Amino acid sequence: MKKYLTLLALLPALSLASESANGSFTAAKSCEAFSSFAKGSNPGAVRIAPHTAYQVREINKAGDYDWLRVEVPGATPPLRWVARDCGTAALGAPAANPRDQAGNDKPVHGSKRDMCSIANQEDSYVLAMSWQPGFCEHTPNAASKPECSAMEKGSLVVSNLTLHGLWPNKQTCGTSYGNCEGKPFALKKETVDRIAPWMPNFYFGTSFGKYEWNKHGACQGLDPDAYFSKAVAAVQLVNGSAIGQQIIKNIGGSFNADKFFATLRSQHGEGVASRVMLVCGGKSYLQEIRVQLPVGFSVDKGLAGLTGALPGQGPQTSRCGSEIHVEASGKN
Repeated sequence: MKKYLTLLALLPALSLASESANGSFTAAKSCEAFSSFAKGSNPGAVRIAPHTAYQVREINKAGDYDWLRVEVPGATPPLRWVARDCGTAALGAPAANPRDQAGNDKPVHGSKRDMCSIANQEDSYVLAMSWQPGFCEHTPNAASKPECSAMEKGSLVVSNLTLHGLWPNKQTCGTSYGNCEGKPFALKKETVDRIAPWMPNFYFGTSFGKYEWNKHGACQGLDPDAYFSKAVAAVQLVNGSAIGQQIIKNIGGSFNADKFFATLRSQHGEGVASRVMLVCGGKSYLQEIRVQLPVGFSVDKGLAGLTGALPGQGPQTSRCGSEIHVEASGKN
């Protein structure tokens, strides 16, 4: 009799034991992802992202469970507990395909690489702009690019910021968000003509544009014409602002990095200055300007509308000294 009473006493504990599970969990909102929900432990203050699908590995109990253990790419440890009411679960083998906001099937994958290639999951952008003369002069193999060859011969003169790319980012993926399945690359002739002065490779073809679209553009919701048009509008805005004008007025000379950012602060505030990075090559020759943008950035409300009000990670420089040289177009 004592033996049976012992077994009965164990039954409630056994019924609360976690159970292996598979399938998908699609977050409806941002929620904490705990390494231990009982202790409230969350190393790294990890949160799951809205409208993102995660691979389910475990539930906290059979039947009417309250917590799911999912794989969160980039987290340490990667397996985290999330509350059931934070989203929608589709348990069973194989994992289900949850639907995105437009009602289309969205694939679920277990690896970080796959989770970082699902379109329309961006939470910020980077606008990368080249200073074309410095790029052509100090980037390995740049001489093979037709626009650089044309600049060296003098048949092409570039004296404005140019578009390298508009990169949607996802915080949990670091720099790995990209190569999403999306709309095929195709541009109208009028779009190519409008873009070419701001992305000189387009004077000679659209191979670089196709590369940028496949790697970055397909991960956001605009079609190729709208995406490149918006990216160029952003470059034009920056080119005409204190960012671009400080560079342009020093073509053939140099400027002081500290004074550059001080001017941005005085004219546009810390929110703008802190979102700008200057990238150099060689002996502090300007190659690129990168600006951090919020996910809902605007191109028709000035620099503040482009960068947003919240501060960024900077101001920053990469491979630049205190004095930054601005090369002129053509053979130097």
